[in-house]
Amino acid sequence: MNTPRRRILVGALAFTLLAAACGSDDDSSTDSTATDSESTETESADDQGLEVSGTLIGAGSSAQAAAMQGWQAGFQADNHDVTVEYDPIGSGGGREAFLDGGTSFAGSDAFLKDDEFEQSKDRCAGDQGAINLPHYISPIALPYNLPSLDGQTLNLSSDVIAGIFANKITNWNDHAIAADNPDLELPDMTINPVHRSDESGTTENFTDYMAQAAAGSWTFGAIEAWDADGPGGGEGAPQTSGVVAAVSAGEGSIGYADASQIGDLPAAAVGVAGEFVEFSPEAAGRIVDSSTRLEGRNEFDFAIEVNRTPDTPDTYPIALVSYHIVCLQYDDQETVDLVKSFMTYVGSDAGQAASAASAGSAPISAEVQAEMLVSIEQITVGS
Repeated sequence: MNTPRRRILVGALAFTLLAAACGSDDDSSTDSTATDSESTETESADDQGLEVSGTLIGAGSSAQAAAMQGWQAGFQADNHDVTVEYDPIGSGGGREAFLDGGTSFAGSDAFLKDDEFEQSKDRCAGDQGAINLPHYISPIALPYNLPSLDGQTLNLSSDVIAGIFANKITNWNDHAIAADNPDLELPDMTINPVHRSDESGTTENFTDYMAQAAAGSWTFGAIEAWDADGPGGGEGAPQTSGVVAAVSAGEGSIGYADASQIGDLPAAAVGVAGEFVEFSPEAAGRIVDSSTRLEGRNEFDFAIEVNRTPDTPDTYPIALVSYHIVCLQYDDQETVDLVKSFMTYVGSDAGQAASAASAGSAPISAEVQAEMLVSIEQITVGS
């Protein structure tokens, strides 16, 4: 995308937000945060001067599924006349449904491409099109099925990860994997790399990591559709749940999935700055500190280019930045009120705490919360 960039206003992804959302009574709080119980409650429709009712329909990212359950429960608890429906059909399917007018918002692990943004001008009322709001940040884990390791953590450098998914490293006792794991007895077993078979923003985030961190081993760039643009081979499975199920069912398998949904599967530690780091919300959140916000569409858009090559080993580099895609203008006031109210809640302390509790995500910083709220407030009825 040929657009200028500026540093996103992200300080340390403050996990103190989660503590605040749970009602911290830290005596050092300033006057503006002294009444934590008030400031962290759900910003309901009444708080915004809205009386919302009706059904809000969204679809998209399956990685957001667990977080969405928390958001739905929290929002509907304070807005009894509203139903939020969400179909986790995958990012590509969600964007397509939104652009076709079948939903009021999309969940997507990739922001709108330039051609999709142009389509959004026809889908949305007015002529401003849609905006991307990065409401969900979470590590992408590399779950594997190697019972012979007996709970020992597998270390994988970026070049080895790319070699496995490019079908260049095909056996678990390959010398490159052994070099990362000198203390492990690796099995003589064929590797079964499992990838998403559907168009997926998780795939785009994962392949973007390989393209940035291991360009010599991964030559396909950042892709959403594996079979169309990737190396072929391996096993394809639909949606996040399909990848996790395939890895669980096949000894020797390895895949990639939102970390909140891998269950009891072990996950590889990833090479960063000469060391290996395991996933965690805290470690994944740090990657956004060095990322940039893309400009060029309108001032209210929040598409982010994520930096996958951090300089410090306390940062997990395979982070999923997942968006809610909404119109800046809709055809009717009811939809405007529903979208504004729900997106305000999702981006609030309470909403971010809900997704952290249900999905292990990293709360977005106070600075970004404030900036996105300005964008949400611009949503109006268009003509």
